[in-house]
Amino acid sequence: MEYKDHEGYTHDWVTLLPEVKLAYNSSQHPTTGKSPSLVEKGWNPLLPVDHLKKILLTIHPKAKGFHDVWKRACDTAARCIAEPKEYNKQRWDKSHMEPDFKEGDQVLVSTLNFNNLKGPKKMKAHF
Repeated sequence: MEYKDHEGYTHDWVTLLPEVKLAYNSSQHPTTGKSPSLVEKGWNPLLPVDHLKKILLTIHPKAKGFHDVWKRACDTAARCIAEPKEYNKQRWDKSHMEPDFKEGDQVLVSTLNFNNLKGPKKMKAHF
């Protein structure tokens, strides 16, 4: 399976999947505030940038170009995630309202959608 990037170059998705998986599993997610690797295994994998010296005197032009392309790709991906997230939040908020009861109020709860009630159906309450 191939795709073309914004400059017209074709790439094979199968060869890119391990890098995408590593990037996804080592990035911080907004829901948990931690990376999936840290949540699942308790540690983050070492990335190539972790092996570089902290202060480089000279940077190779190809490395600089790759960094710029990578940064643009990350920014584009962040925008592509943020826009649908905001759109979905607005759609959800438009059709759902917060309940107006407070803690301690008595409410009637239907057991119609409870899946954990055992026993034959004819023995269950019909309200």
